Amino acid sequence: MQNQYQGKTVTIIGLGKTGLSCVHYFSDKKVNLQVMDTRTHPKGVDELPENVQLHTGSLNLEWLLRSDLVVISPGLALTTPEIQAVLKAGIEVVGDIELFCREAKAPIIAITGSNGKSTVTTLTAEMVKQAGLKVGMGGNIGIPALSLLEKECDMYVLELSSFQLETTYSLKAKAATVLNISEDHMDRYNALEDYRLAKLKIYENAENVIVNAEDKQTYPQQAVKFLIDFAKKEAKYHFDDNYIYCDQQIILPISELKITGRHNLLNALVSVALADATNVPREGIIKALQNYSGLDHRFQLVPTNDGITWINDSKATNVGSTIAALNGLQIANKCYLLLGGDGKGADFSELAPFINQANMICYCFGRDGKKLAELTSNSVQVGTMAQAIEQIRPQLQPNDMVLLSPACASLDQFPNFEIRGQQFMQLAQKNTIGEQNV
Repeated sequence: MQNQYQGKTVTIIGLGKTGLSCVHYFSDKKVNLQVMDTRTHPKGVDELPENVQLHTGSLNLEWLLRSDLVVISPGLALTTPEIQAVLKAGIEVVGDIELFCREAKAPIIAITGSNGKSTVTTLTAEMVKQAGLKVGMGGNIGIPALSLLEKECDMYVLELSSFQLETTYSLKAKAATVLNISEDHMDRYNALEDYRLAKLKIYENAENVIVNAEDKQTYPQQAVKFLIDFAKKEAKYHFDDNYIYCDQQIILPISELKITGRHNLLNALVSVALADATNVPREGIIKALQNYSGLDHRFQLVPTNDGITWINDSKATNVGSTIAALNGLQIANKCYLLLGGDGKGADFSELAPFINQANMICYCFGRDGKKLAELTSNSVQVGTMAQAIEQIRPQLQPNDMVLLSPACASLDQFPNFEIRGQQFMQLAQKNTIGEQNV
């Protein structure tokens, strides 16, 4: 392929794994490469080649305006004044996903949504793998997309955030889906509709568009040729109490799945639709469904021997995700629900009908603990998650459930949701046999 970047000045904003993957991508493109990061001591500085110019602690507008191309981190909003100045100057601004789409030769399955993205991405990739195909999985899931270009792949499965889609223009997915839309990142978007429109960009030029029949907000704005729906009983892909179907034909008994909960049945269903739309052999699809046990920190059962059901759903970082966990939840006795953290400006009121139940007690912590506690009279406000569990433990009876599904980001008290989930698991396993096996 002809090198379209040769001789140009390229500025990469943001280091970390994604920024370094961009640096590596341009290393053989014969460009004048500049890197900047608003952090004073960003991760990855020690991995930069010596010939790459670096600016830290702010956005260097002089550098930006002398660029031919700016590659922006998804964490930086396009509305940032310096980026607006770049755009007004007619300089191209893209993200790493755009660079990837310009180069990728294999078909792309593209997945976005407010909740369930990572589960659907990993399960769909496993279906491709079980079918004997070489699969590259990456994007918002933590694996930089550009790193996937380094190996031969028969198909790519990408998890894409609204932020990444904002700066992506060349995506032509073989199959694309918006799983669901609920309030998230309202600290970055002016309205839910702005967030939704960013998500819907995934459908542009897609060969097959797969929508959630239960959520009309996932439908594309314009008519498309191949629209496949899932979820409702009358949809092409659906389930009942016993089976998963495609066009009324049984694909698999639900009893053969390792993942549980209605939200996970929806995730399994859309993964089947995505794989079918990209001609993945059905044998691989079924094998993956039978073997996939889910993601860490996503409605994950914590092994203990105390007769209590401890569930780590730390990845529930927004209201919609927690509602998905609570919707249809089977509780044998009492449920102690842990809510709290940084709500990112979200409206928590949608949670109210799900948590105002006689057998549910909410323990609310962190930055938005007070707001969450006000949603129900059956709530206790504490400072931290550890304090909540300390207060809950003496009350626990056999068959009770302790569910961490916070509806908030973790960054007010934890480095990330993974650390929050790990701490929950450690606290759950305290004084049990499971603790000795961790």
